[in-house]
Amino acid sequence: MNLFNQQNMKALFLVFYGFQEYNGISKKIKYQVNALKKCGLDIRTCYYEVAPDGSRQWLIDNKTLTNLGKGIIAKLKKRISFHPIIRYVEEENISLIYIRSYHNANPFTIHFVKELKKRNVKILLEIPTYPYDQEYFSVKEKIQLYTDKLFRHTFCKYIDAIVTFSNDTEIFGRRTIRISNGIDFSNIPLRTTVHDLKKELHLIGVAEIHFWHGFDRLIKGLGEYYSNHPEYKVYFHLVGNITGERENQEIRTPIRKYGLKPYVILYGAQHGEALNALFEQADFAIGSLARHRSGIYNIKTLKNREYAARGFSFIYSETDEDFDQMPYVLKAVADESPINIPQLISFCRSQSVSPQAIRDSIRHLSWEEQMKKVYEDRIFRTSQNI
Repeated sequence: MNLFNQQNMKALFLVFYGFQEYNGISKKIKYQVNALKKCGLDIRTCYYEVAPDGSRQWLIDNKTLTNLGKGIIAKLKKRISFHPIIRYVEEENISLIYIRSYHNANPFTIHFVKELKKRNVKILLEIPTYPYDQEYFSVKEKIQLYTDKLFRHTFCKYIDAIVTFSNDTEIFGRRTIRISNGIDFSNIPLRTTVHDLKKELHLIGVAEIHFWHGFDRLIKGLGEYYSNHPEYKVYFHLVGNITGERENQEIRTPIRKYGLKPYVILYGAQHGEALNALFEQADFAIGSLARHRSGIYNIKTLKNREYAARGFSFIYSETDEDFDQMPYVLKAVADESPINIPQLISFCRSQSVSPQAIRDSIRHLSWEEQMKKVYEDRIFRTSQNI
């Protein structure tokens, strides 16, 4: 049996798309890579990007690996040819590839991982959300999903283990490494202001808004609440881009129907100091309220962890073992009922857990602690197939 020297192992974190500064997933990947580096792994990030001039490129740590050109041919190359990455793996003696799943199993990605295995490269596949079939709705998405369904079991034959945030011990016939979504505490500031809640309450929800976030449940709850003309005011600050027409209708229709424009404020995507300033105005955070719409009931979302790291109490409807018993969490029922705003107000006004105490309660969920579970897996200790 050949043993790897972990300190000298070279690895590649492969992402099939590019990064955006304000995007939570982009930040998450960077945190994961940094955490693996802190564990002692020599890891680089390989990703795909469309340059300002329209050319399509594979990059490694901000340096161009290959320029695929422009137009339809370049798009096609991105999907079917991974030779530049394989060549880089050979030249740099990469021992392990960590792939973030793009639900893109097909004959070309199968050929890619098959070629990697011929070169004795270990392969980890992270599936961020599982199961994911019910997240696809448009015709284009369903075609992609159909292709993935046809080939994903074959694709996974060449995968050594699957990294999951679920409790599944096996996915697509491969064993799993189970972790939680983590936090990079150095990049998430603790809130500094706790407001008096005697006269009003400010709620905040931050996401790239999809139907499963269920923010419409909160908006409908506000509609019912304001139909009784209350003196106590509740405001919802919704931060993030609305991703599709379904989401647009679900958000904007109840705002118009109930006349909530003064109370539901839409900001679009925000990041950096602008986002921090919005959090400083807020009193309570809104997590996902409809993961059941995509068939998911157990999930460890990044959103919940980031809210806690900032020192916020929050509400969500899924099962999240890291938070379900926390005194600063309000659990909503996983159904389509409007959120009970009087109950939410009562919960917020009764809270006594300090922002610092909330943050301290999740120290074990740092990305370094979570990625250590990956780094300490047996895949890093033996070159035998698992």
